[in-house]
Amino acid sequence: MDDNLNKFKDETEVKVIDTTRKVKIGIIGTGWIASSHINAYKNMPDVEVVALADLVPGKAQAFAEQYGITGARCYLSDEEMLAAEKDLDGVSICTYNTQHAPCAIHALRAGVNVMLEKPFTVTLGEAIEVMRVEKETGKILTIGFQPRMSANMKMIKKIVDSGELGKVYYLQAGGGRRRGIPTPFGTSFIAKDTGGVGAVGDIGSYSLDMLLKAVDYPKPLTVSGYTSAYFGKDPGYYPLHPEYASAFEVDDFSAAFVRLEGDIILDFRISWAMNMDTAGDALILGTKGGLRIPSTECWNGEFDRPLTIYKYAGGLSGTPVQYEVPLSPTSNLFYDKLRSFVDAIKEGGKATVPTSEIIYNQAIIDGIVKSAELGHEVEIVIPEI
Repeated sequence: MDDNLNKFKDETEVKVIDTTRKVKIGIIGTGWIASSHINAYKNMPDVEVVALADLVPGKAQAFAEQYGITGARCYLSDEEMLAAEKDLDGVSICTYNTQHAPCAIHALRAGVNVMLEKPFTVTLGEAIEVMRVEKETGKILTIGFQPRMSANMKMIKKIVDSGELGKVYYLQAGGGRRRGIPTPFGTSFIAKDTGGVGAVGDIGSYSLDMLLKAVDYPKPLTVSGYTSAYFGKDPGYYPLHPEYASAFEVDDFSAAFVRLEGDIILDFRISWAMNMDTAGDALILGTKGGLRIPSTECWNGEFDRPLTIYKYAGGLSGTPVQYEVPLSPTSNLFYDKLRSFVDAIKEGGKATVPTSEIIYNQAIIDGIVKSAELGHEVEIVIPEI
């Protein structure tokens, strides 16, 4: 199978950083995910983090002190920061999910490029509104899916594009956490007014992006969705904080059957908690071969086992064969994600993870929630932008 494996060699390009121009960055929201952003930016010699905003008094200042961001100006809102800072090149939006849309709109209208953490928004309507402002302003808006930067994740699409699998007709999402409701960070993930959606948006968006990107993001047509919150609403899940059960207002498990353009079916499931170690590996089935993507808890970075391709040598009636695609070396995906954002700003480039793709990701999430509430399949309608 050497000839097969030679098709899928990693060809990662090393980029030289031009330090003659400093890119000025602001961070909106200084919670836990902002820590990954600041650590990445601090390792970029051509970036200055000049402003921080957080609605909790003193939180931005404490964040600046913790990470040694001397000289950064601190504000109590994104609007206050954007009004005062006239030279910002870009912002990282690291807020609650429900604040993604307003903060992105404020930044774009202020003429600032945006790195928006996932999920894109909470609802499809919010995403459409953000995209219309993006179109009006012409600024860069990229969504924070760091797995896009992984050579191993890119290999999935490379395999599909090579024709090795033939015509793809079925996608199966797998993975999921056995116990992983993100309450170590308080209730911001599990309350409706801050999280908006639960597992389906938090880690389900990663799973969707991995599979949909591989097949060039076909338009979703219909969704039959299911959500539940049996674990999140059980006080026994939180022996130290049983009060979290009454604060839990989102999903801890979601599943769906999604029809996509191009006669492709997506069988989706994701969990923050379940009585199982995994919902299975992710699968891509085609008319000439199948691809197994090893299970992870949330698809938010790398996988630790090789991809496996299944085929029949000599045609469909031939000999069954399978071979593994060797793993490529891993890198700091969060750094790479933000590096691509900074490079796009400096070079007048485009978003690495464009909204034109992620709108379909968001439409599926929105459709799952609506279908689950209504108890039947729903059609996905995406308005003109």
